[in-house]
Amino acid sequence: MIKFSDDFNFDGYAYSPDFHTADKAWYLRLKELAKHNRQNPTEAESAMWDIIRKEFPKIKFRRQHIIGDFIVDFVSLRHKLVIEIDGGYHSTKEQKEYDESRTMWLNKNNLQVIRFTNEEVLFDTQNTLSILAKKFKEIEDNNI
Repeated sequence: MIKFSDDFNFDGYAYSPDFHTADKAWYLRLKELAKHNRQNPTEAESAMWDIIRKEFPKIKFRRQHIIGDFIVDFVSLRHKLVIEIDGGYHSTKEQKEYDESRTMWLNKNNLQVIRFTNEEVLFDTQNTLSILAKKFKEIEDNNI
């Protein structure tokens, strides 16, 4: 299991997952990148942010959040769910292998990962919403 650094703040969550942040030097670089990504979202990331804020207002999400040595697009820590939006470069062999190893690492650390392409988010919004709703229902049903 991995651990969050001692100074990590869950903003009042009564929940304490076992994650950690990267070593200090790498974390500072990731923090800069995450901030840049939050301020400059892709069209699909912006659309997904609008979808989850509107359709799931009671679920707290973080955008461009650091987990381990990675920045995930969206995460609900309470639900242990990561949402990734994959642009065109994710179709290269190297990127697919990297995404797969990253997903395996996140899964090993108790996080489920759900991936959507830019096109799914932008042009098949109802299906994207349906998949998310089913996933949250599945997670809630399993936590009863």
